[in-house]
Amino acid sequence: MSQMRTAVLNVVGLTDRCLGPHTPRITAHVHANRRLRIDPALPAVTCTAQSTYLTGLPPGGHGAVANGWYDRQLAEVQFWKQSNRLIQGPRLWEVLKARNPGFTCAKLFWWYNMFSTADYSITPRPMYPADGRKVFDIYSWPYSIRPAIKADLGEFPFPGFWGPAAGKASPAGGRDCATRWIAESAKWIDTRHSPSLSLLYLPHLDYNLQRLGPSHPDTAQDLREIDAIVGDLLDFFSKRGVQVVLLSEYGLVDANQPVHLNRAFREQGWLTVKEELGLELLDAGASKAFAVADHQAAHVYVQDPGLRSKVHALLEQTTGVGRVLDRSAQIEQGLHHDRSGDFLVFAAKGSWFTYYYWLDDARAPDFARCVDIHRKPGYDPAELFINPDIPLPKLRIAMKLLRKKLGFRMLMDLIPLDARLVRGTHGARPEDPLDFPILCLPEKGESPLAPLSATDVFGHLVRVTESAGFIGPG
Repeated sequence: MSQMRTAVLNVVGLTDRCLGPHTPRITAHVHANRRLRIDPALPAVTCTAQSTYLTGLPPGGHGAVANGWYDRQLAEVQFWKQSNRLIQGPRLWEVLKARNPGFTCAKLFWWYNMFSTADYSITPRPMYPADGRKVFDIYSWPYSIRPAIKADLGEFPFPGFWGPAAGKASPAGGRDCATRWIAESAKWIDTRHSPSLSLLYLPHLDYNLQRLGPSHPDTAQDLREIDAIVGDLLDFFSKRGVQVVLLSEYGLVDANQPVHLNRAFREQGWLTVKEELGLELLDAGASKAFAVADHQAAHVYVQDPGLRSKVHALLEQTTGVGRVLDRSAQIEQGLHHDRSGDFLVFAAKGSWFTYYYWLDDARAPDFARCVDIHRKPGYDPAELFINPDIPLPKLRIAMKLLRKKLGFRMLMDLIPLDARLVRGTHGARPEDPLDFPILCLPEKGESPLAPLSATDVFGHLVRVTESAGFIGPG
């Protein structure tokens, strides 16, 4: 008979440095249970960390070498893809289900959440009609969840999940609207389906810690807001006999120096661009060398083998580059996969990598000034800002939305091209263990200072879930 179920709350950006007077509920919970620091998965980014936790494999085993990579067969950069079939190795819920046929799992807003073998899933997924519109929505499995949960909770506040409105009060809702909706979705699923394991992604800290940097005093409000959401979930799950695991993927650090690897490669004549409608597009398939940038990590692909030593030398000499791992070093550290670059580069303290490849902002592609996470050949945290040079930005946004409502095509070109605005980052291994992600287990025991390997999180999740004695609902 079932004794207790389990919920894993993935509180993005949660570290020991976050614990204190602004997070009284989280801090009390951590102190009452067993807390371990995690030596972060590398790169310390969402898709890599989550895949490592859910398979127990390093990136070289599961294949999520970053949030995106270059597909050598397609000759295209693929970023923020959602199919769970991209990940290799047995998943946490598959291992638990094989041992206990009554086991069920809800996977809520964790990445690679389409076409998985989890019993219940919800993930952000816009619709793209043929007229060029982008309609915000979610994808769910089973399909019946989508209309039912939106009828009860309202539309998912997509602009609060990512973009200039994320972490800010806006017409989409309050500063925490997206994370609060996700938390409510977990309650909704648990009330109706009572899964043996709920995996819940709570991204609220990610926005202003990147926008402002973790040292900025205004981030205290974000800490208070996530603490209220987590505290509410702790109360809800406690009343329903669900034990809670707190987990985070990475810690954020202050940033002050963007590094433009692709511009350096272009100046060497190694990177190729093509002109379309007067603007420049990266032609990855025709380039001799280019970088797929992802926060403080970048996979560098060298398609002219004769240039490898020159590319390596340039990377080593570039200000803001901390470590350069060639293929043998990647293999040694479990980071090499067929999707990996010829070099995996990590930024130095305070630095991070842009995807920028144009030398003149007037020639930047149209999507550079938009929130467009799939078309950009790299991660762009500048999407958290509205271009400060735009006069009356609210009026401009209103006019564009009116044009969209009337059925006209429009370009929401509000994003700045000034990477210096970004003040927080992650992806490399932080120098201070206070900035490591944490795992808080619902058990008593020593909380050692020595960090836990990211691949060992999987084993702890299996153990605490099984030790709860679950069988499944009913």
